[in-house]
Amino acid sequence: MKHLPLLCLFLMLLSYPALQAQQNYTVSGTTYSLKTEVEGTLTLLWNTIDGEYRYFSKKGNDIVELKNTKTDGDYQEEYKEVLRSQTADAVVAVEDVNLTLPSLRAFFIAYNKKIDPTYSVETVSIQLKTRLGGFAGLSNNAYFFNPDNSFLPVLGVEFEIIDEVRLRRHAIVFQFRQLISSSDYDFSSSQVSFNYRFKFIKTDRFDAFINAKPAAFTSISRNQILVEGEEVTTFSGGSEFQFPGSFGIGFDHALGNGYLTFLFNDVVAINLDDNGEFPLELTLGYKWNL
Repeated sequence: MKHLPLLCLFLMLLSYPALQAQQNYTVSGTTYSLKTEVEGTLTLLWNTIDGEYRYFSKKGNDIVELKNTKTDGDYQEEYKEVLRSQTADAVVAVEDVNLTLPSLRAFFIAYNKKIDPTYSVETVSIQLKTRLGGFAGLSNNAYFFNPDNSFLPVLGVEFEIIDEVRLRRHAIVFQFRQLISSSDYDFSSSQVSFNYRFKFIKTDRFDAFINAKPAAFTSISRNQILVEGEEVTTFSGGSEFQFPGSFGIGFDHALGNGYLTFLFNDVVAINLDDNGEFPLELTLGYKWNL
């Protein structure tokens, strides 16, 4: 556990090469700090602004935002008309272009190659981004002895690594959580865990995901006495590596420079025995884009 800060620092350093330089641009009177995804006759600019992915197309000195507004339940796909207008001198089909970074990137490269056959672009296989968050909630500690099904406060922090190019639905999360004892239930635990998240719903402002926990190191402290017949057992605590194979479900909603996040943790665990109660651990938190 004492090596956790070093591990987080190492992972953050690994992500730095993927970061892109940003430049300020003024679009319709508003100044944005934007990243360059594709540079050429037609340049693709983008960034996450107030938790929302925003895309811009630059041709010459003209910069136009690519939008897809929703009216009466239908998306208007204005961005396609913008792309048609800007690429009228070398037509590239826009019908199948989505307002996502990978799809726009492919379109912009195709157009630039059509304009200039010698055009080449470095292929980006991954684009790592990181998030750091904190959370709090309640847990009934269903995978340990809890005779009265008491709820305990839980606090924690997590470090998330995502890829915005090839693996947008996937994330790796390193998490530390602390379960705090109460006067009714003298039990506390500290846990460092490795988690994988699959985002089965992925939009610019909302994600829904399954959280899988394949490995964890847990240290517990408890002062409990269990009496069975004439046998008395005193529990004090201990530490162990675990491979819980547990699964939970969570939701992220874009807010400011990050995400409001809700998680229903460890709903089921393949390699852990529960105490007969249904596991209930609910946390609410916020994570910042780094």
